[in-house]
Amino acid sequence: MNVVYPVSRRRFFGGVATAVGYLSLKPHLRLWSQGAAPARRSQTTVAEYDAMAKLANNENPYGPPESVLKAMTDAFKYANRYGYPDGGIVDAIAKHHGVPPENVMLGAGSGEILSIACTALLQDDKKVVGVEPSYNVLYQNAAALKADQIKLPLLKDYRQDIPAMIRAVKHNYRDVGFVYLCNPNNPTGRTVSKQEVAQLLDGIPDDVPVLIDEAYHHFVEDPSYATSLPYVLQGRQVIIARTFSKISALAGMRLGYAVAPRELLQRMRPFGTGTINAIVKWGGVAALNDTASQAWVKKVNNELRSKTTAQLHAMGYETIPSECNFFMVHIRKPVQPVIEEFRKKGVLVGRPFPPMLEHLRVSIGTPEEMGRFMTAFREIFPAGKAASGAK
Repeated sequence: MNVVYPVSRRRFFGGVATAVGYLSLKPHLRLWSQGAAPARRSQTTVAEYDAMAKLANNENPYGPPESVLKAMTDAFKYANRYGYPDGGIVDAIAKHHGVPPENVMLGAGSGEILSIACTALLQDDKKVVGVEPSYNVLYQNAAALKADQIKLPLLKDYRQDIPAMIRAVKHNYRDVGFVYLCNPNNPTGRTVSKQEVAQLLDGIPDDVPVLIDEAYHHFVEDPSYATSLPYVLQGRQVIIARTFSKISALAGMRLGYAVAPRELLQRMRPFGTGTINAIVKWGGVAALNDTASQAWVKKVNNELRSKTTAQLHAMGYETIPSECNFFMVHIRKPVQPVIEEFRKKGVLVGRPFPPMLEHLRVSIGTPEEMGRFMTAFREIFPAGKAASGAK
């Protein structure tokens, strides 16, 4: 089903939303991805930023659908209030997942959920177990707390090594604060199958929490994948992190949440900031209900991802199979200078992800943006021998 975004959506962004966004920007915008700044920090004006093809931060390029914009616009009347009606956002999330409201905790994006988990669960010299590369903001939060990180390498096919995770937890059992599993993983886009998640949970001690980051859950088509939310209902020590930043296009508005057993959330709640704004709570409720828009975004995203990676394969460049709104392409040279070359051509692409320093992460933008990316790619890289099996 195609979801048409009428012109009124643009008028919204041209009015109040633009004003709100502008107030949140610095006089000069830094053009690098969240989480890791390259050595050379480029600055630009708002107009220059708007003209860029923004393929760096895994955002939804189409913006919130009309239903969400209307809900947020209507909620602006609460912008000057503290004790405002919030649209029943916690109850809506709980109903959506079939859990009691006490099993839901809001955050300013799922990034705050990850930060809270680190603060709550990595006290007393506890360690986090995960893989590298993965979403490095989690590890940065742990490092800020001076918590040790046990980061395991990916397998040769870029999947997460579940048996190695189990061994690492058992070897460090009393020192492990939690296990971090980004599923699908950022930056590779690869999933951990439902059988492997079960293997992990059954293979480690029952009292070790597992934080499962499902920020890109909505884009997955792989039938071997499944959300791990049922484990919360079973009372397992599982924290599911979700966000409205990706499929719902609310990255700049900041709304995410955790679904976890009550006891785990009781440990985490004291560290929440409570800084979520009134507007996005109403938008979040509307987003949960607008499944047609989500289906349209998923369809267009996945079609563009397949088209773009096929074009890269035809040029002889390998990509990692992705189930997300981004992919990684092996460019066979250091990625940092290439990021700058794309920027000079008006295309923002992802940051380096050690140790995969010859892989470039590219977010899926609009058809026009992906066309600009391929034009820039052909200018930066010579055509190679066509990959076998390229479409």
